Amino acid sequence: MREIVDHLAARGYRRPGFMSGAKALSTGLGRQRCFAENWRARGVAQVPELAAGAYDFPSAEACLRQYMARTPAHERIDVLMCENDVLALGALDVAQREFGLRVPQDLAIAGYDGVGLAGMSMFDLTTYEQPMSAMVAALVDMLLGRREPASLTLTGRLVVRGST
Repeated sequence: MREIVDHLAARGYRRPGFMSGAKALSTGLGRQRCFAENWRARGVAQVPELAAGAYDFPSAEACLRQYMARTPAHERIDVLMCENDVLALGALDVAQREFGLRVPQDLAIAGYDGVGLAGMSMFDLTTYEQPMSAMVAALVDMLLGRREPASLTLTGRLVVRGST
């Protein structure tokens, strides 16, 4: 998450927000915590949470719609980090289509996972790509007893595109 925050801060963003999905997944809670901690280290005291409640396109759309309706323009975030790419794609769609926002000039949006749709020119979403091959290999090794079952942290890759 540090790499993402470094990139966003270097681009001049200073009012970050985080869109979360379901509160039951520890990976999501960890992403949100790390995102906020990295911004705090840069002097940003609070990172607003936009709670979508689920990991789907309609929930992301509704969440951003509600945030935009209740938050005065001068108080809004300037960059939205989404817990996954599906949330980011939903937020991106609403930001542009319903609110006429220019991405990234008015609101930058980034996701996490590296799904195929993120790279399509109509979305051009900046994302943190999961190291899927390494994740699958580690899981198979654990299942076959070649590696002790454990929680692992594997390094992915920041893919910078036009949304930031």
